[in-house]
Amino acid sequence: MSGGSRPAAALPSDPPGGRRAVAVWSIGVAVYFVAVIFRTSLGVAGLDAADRFHVGASALSTFSILQLLVYAGMQIPVGLLVDRLGTRKVLTIGVVLFTAGQLGFAFSPSYGTALASRALLGCGDAMTFISVLRLGSRWFPARRGPLVAQLAGLAGMAGNLVSTLVLARLLHGVGWTAAFAGSALAGVVVLVLLLLFLEDHPEGCEPEPFPHRGSAYVRRQIAASWREPGTRLGLWVHFTTQFPAMVFLLLWGMPFLVEAQGLSRATAGELLTLVVLSNMMVGLVYGQIVARHHEARLPLALGTVGATAVVWAVTLAWPGAHAPMWLLIVLCAVLGACGPASMLGFDFARPANPPERQGTASGITNMGGFVASMTTLFAVGVLLDATGDDFTVAFCAVFVLQALGVTQILRLRSRAARREQERLVASRVETVHVPV
Repeated sequence: MSGGSRPAAALPSDPPGGRRAVAVWSIGVAVYFVAVIFRTSLGVAGLDAADRFHVGASALSTFSILQLLVYAGMQIPVGLLVDRLGTRKVLTIGVVLFTAGQLGFAFSPSYGTALASRALLGCGDAMTFISVLRLGSRWFPARRGPLVAQLAGLAGMAGNLVSTLVLARLLHGVGWTAAFAGSALAGVVVLVLLLLFLEDHPEGCEPEPFPHRGSAYVRRQIAASWREPGTRLGLWVHFTTQFPAMVFLLLWGMPFLVEAQGLSRATAGELLTLVVLSNMMVGLVYGQIVARHHEARLPLALGTVGATAVVWAVTLAWPGAHAPMWLLIVLCAVLGACGPASMLGFDFARPANPPERQGTASGITNMGGFVASMTTLFAVGVLLDATGDDFTVAFCAVFVLQALGVTQILRLRSRAARREQERLVASRVETVHVPV
């Protein structure tokens, strides 16, 4: 035939998926899984780190702030690298760096060397998630994008669960050095799998060559991605939804539950585990909803922000010395929705950008939640020191950043929706005229 139409799912640029896609993608997800274990390991070791390095709340928060600062600062460079070098090379560099960082943290004799190790870890960690998102877009059909992204996030939360359950027990069983050095072996394992089996794309689905011309290319990629309202909306959705749970799990949840709420470490650990389990369950639900009802993205994101703000406000304002256990359980269950909601940011950025800009756009989006987390970690640490460990005042920083993020989401939503509809119509027109 010399003419006709072809459905979008059958275009050569849309990968077929299948078992091999799942196998290759799973290797990338395993790398991200290990990166999250290393990233969140400080969350269960915060009190131990304070004792080991003889530091207060502000200095302790600097560990996570520096790690997130490096992570956030690397997002756009990593996105550019992924677009230029491909997933396999960037993931390889990332594994080497975050494994070296975890190993260095195990043997750090001082606060300064420990900080340097966490910075190295953050640099390697920064290279994982964007790479996994791009790997998914290269191996699975576009209609599977929201579910694949949520499943990747689910794997990350499974890594958080390992930190909470396994690494915490190792830490108090075999000690600091053995626990962190032993966990670093997981990085070696995924590096071997990556080098042996991971491929950037299936055969026959190679991306078209795209010219890379130094700084001009970099400026074009960033500027073109940023001009899309969907990219900016994705950034602010990620900014507003991710950080409450990130701050809680990464550092301040354990001290809040133990020191402010009077719980034992074991009970506090169980509540942190509840956040992770809730995240995993909500992630599956959100992924299915958005895959079937694309217009549900914004209501889900804003609903999660609203629920988080309400439950936090009730918990902090509860009369008496401690909030009841049922309320802390509700708080942790609601915080579990923050991670899946943040993944919705990528569902705004993805359709707003062509394949050659997916890494850059994802990098811009991914900066949002980590900038918010870094800011809140710092604010909580400073407020705790200034108020004599008053967690009620310190956690009010959450509401300030949520208000800023919601304002920007509401400002950008109409423009992003119009632009996305324009691109959808244009792609349908192009599809109708594809020769067969």
